[in-house]
Amino acid sequence: GAMSVDSITDLDDNQSRLLEALQLSLPAEAQSKKEKARDKKLSLNPIYRQVPRLVDSCCQHLEKHGLQTVGIFRVGSSKKRVRQLREEFDRGIDVILDEEHSIHDVAALLKEFLRDMPDPLLTRELYTPFINTLLLEPDEQLSTLQLLIYLLPPCNCDTLHRLLQFLSTVAGHAEDTTDKDGQEITGNKMTSLNLATIFGPNLLHKQKSTDKEFSVQSSARAEESTAIIAVVQKMIENYEALFMV
Repeated sequence: GAMSVDSITDLDDNQSRLLEALQLSLPAEAQSKKEKARDKKLSLNPIYRQVPRLVDSCCQHLEKHGLQTVGIFRVGSSKKRVRQLREEFDRGIDVILDEEHSIHDVAALLKEFLRDMPDPLLTRELYTPFINTLLLEPDEQLSTLQLLIYLLPPCNCDTLHRLLQFLSTVAGHAEDTTDKDGQEITGNKMTSLNLATIFGPNLLHKQKSTDKEFSVQSSARAEESTAIIAVVQKMIENYEALFMV
């Protein structure tokens, strides 16, 4: 079932055992985690959401203009325009994204921002526990993912919520459909699996890999990559259940 925010303060027997099984040692500052949990209530209230403006602006723009765009994250963008947009956001300029902006540039900006975070959105510290949720029974997977999400810093938790809400909306428009007049509406082909394949490695990784390392695709890395994609796909498909409080 859904976890209430209060229940994170009772990380006692059952959940502690689960987390230990997932190789997550509850740090000595578990006490301060409890205090943080109280603050975290604020972060779950939309008024207090701590989502970087760049992320929210890109998601809003793509929800408004890009849901019918085929291969929205796979088509090339203008490196120069993306860099320019990013610099404007970095300088704190009030960037207004509108239909003048290319959907593919905005999509690339969002991907790059998540890729370049100093610590990935799902954090290096929780990498192993997130991956190990795949070893659990299906009904335990969701409640454990939910628990791990609440262990993220408030800003990461809020940003993940916004991102998954957006990716779930994109996946909802993946298939071709017909409107009420019988006209075919082209789907964007971005299923939850495709989206997890594109975003997963930017959200969850152990360390930054150099391009050179990537060119030597070891079977271990391929396995790791499959696991990352599976975890992120599960999050996209169950995002509403994960954030029920």
